[in-house]
Order: sequence, then C-alpha cells, then structure tokens
Amino acid sequence: MKSKPKVLHLEKNHPSLVEELSNLGFENILSYDSDINEIQILVADVQGIIIRSRLPLNEKILDYAKNLKFIARVGSGLENIHLTDKLKNKIHLVAAPEGNCQSVGEHVCGMILSLLHKLHSANDSVKNHQWLREEHRGTEIGSKTIGIIGYGHTGKATAKKLSGFDCKVIYCDLLPNLGDPFAQEVTLNEIFLQADIISLHVTENPSSFHLINTQFIQQMNKAFWLINTSRGSVVKTSDLVEGLKSGKILGAGLDVLEYESKGFKDVFTQHELSNDLRYLMTSENVLFSPHVAGWTKESHYLLAQTIIKKIKKLYT
Repeated sequence: MKSKPKVLHLEKNHPSLVEELSNLGFENILSYDSDINEIQILVADVQGIIIRSRLPLNEKILDYAKNLKFIARVGSGLENIHLTDKLKNKIHLVAAPEGNCQSVGEHVCGMILSLLHKLHSANDSVKNHQWLREEHRGTEIGSKTIGIIGYGHTGKATAKKLSGFDCKVIYCDLLPNLGDPFAQEVTLNEIFLQADIISLHVTENPSSFHLINTQFIQQMNKAFWLINTSRGSVVKTSDLVEGLKSGKILGAGLDVLEYESKGFKDVFTQHELSNDLRYLMTSENVLFSPHVAGWTKESHYLLAQTIIKKIKKLYT
C-alpha cells in the first residue's frame, strides 16, 4: 500500500487546516513545540511544512528535508523562510496575505479613529471620573489625506474601507499600476508632500528596514499620524520617539514593534525596557495592540482556507 505524503505542522492553526489536509490524503504530523534538533529529524520524510512565525526555516533545517515539495506560511509574509539557491526551484512557497487583509484593514481604521478622536484617552479620563470635553475634541478623517505605503492585499483592503470616510487616499508601491477606484497611485515624494496620515503595509526586507526614520520624518511636509500594522523593523523606534517629542509626528498606532521576539510573541523578554519603549508606553498619543491586526476569529479560519486552496492547486 502506498504511504501517504506527510505534512509537518510546526504551529497550531485553525483545526480545519489539519482536517482538510487529511481529506486531501496527507498524513499530518503535529509538532508544535519541537526544537531545531527534533525538526531536523522530522523533516527528512515530509513533503510539506506548515509554519507561522515561531522560528526561521533555513539551511540548518532544510538541508535535511530531502523530499520537501512545499512550505506554507499561515500569514502574509515569507521573511522567515530562507531558501538556498539549490532549493529555490525545488520547493514551492505558499503564503496567505488574502486571508487576513480585511482584518488588517479594519484594524487600521480603528486605530486612525481612536487616535484622531482621542477615544482611548477619553475612555481613560471618564473612568478616572474626569469629564474633559474640550481636551478630547477630535479631528475628522474626512478632511485628511491618507498615504498608504505598500499596496498589496492589506493596503488595498485598507483603502477600500477608508473610502467610506470621504478622505483622500493615495498610495505608493515598488510595483507600478496597482491602482483601483479606492486610491490614487503617487510617488513617495507625493506622499511626503500630501499625507496627513501614513499607514504602512510593506513586507520585511532590506529596503523596508527602518524605512520610517529621521530622514523620512523630516521630509514630510506636514505633521502627521503614523499607523504600523506591517512589521516592527519598518520603524526605527528611537527616531519615532524623537518625531513624537518634536511634534512632527502627531500620534502613532503601533500593532508591531521592532522589540518583538522572532515569533512575534512578546516584547517584554528583557528585564529592562528601553527608554524609547518606556516613552511610547507613557504617551497619550500612542496606541498599541499586540500584533493582532490580522488576528481575528474570521481571519483565523480564512488563513487556513487560503493555504488549503493553494496546496490543492499545487497537487492538481
């Protein structure tokens, strides 16, 4: 009897992923807490690996995967998968940016609303028995120009949701001609000139590392709000703090931080918080969330379904 192809799951995902892979004829190997040494043994006999973010897949592991056909990341990026040149034409890479783009778009809108209407500080003040109306006079989104940097699935979903606020939405991307009815394609220089709010939707790569730094901030024509739901490394935290202190950055919504662990699980792994992080945590015009922009109940299922569809396509 022919043995079933095996798929190694290194992290928990929606249970439908395991169930439907089984229905497709795969044997699921669940190894959520294995270390690198254990993984090196397990990968020797698998055709597929399912991961999210808990560890990088590099030659230390992949050199042992002699029968590997695909790696699927249940998320929107592939930055933790490092294929050598000899493996690039042998292994298919699968990601699922479609699976959580609606979630990210909603989260961005929520952060913008909260910052501009001062909802989080207003909530805190009322709970502290303070009724401060003038201090919490807000600013409307409709009067603003929003610049989206990176116009893939999440950028597009964000622009579509923002269209209901009657604001102007512009975008720039490394790829040309991605425009749709919800945003106008412009150059980065036009982002500098026009944007009141910037929302980041770029992947983690050398060109995006510390994209938001002092030079970028100084080139902005107006004081602006910053929203980052992409990767923490895109924003240089020390320069963000200086921008907030100077008033050039009016506020920041941060779902991600460059202090996060590799698996995105924590920023409090060190005994001493940096001075920059301490400043952000005590700033009324900074809003945090713990890397959950794409982490809704709905996206949990949709991410799994997106991966299933793409694996089916590989085998048909």
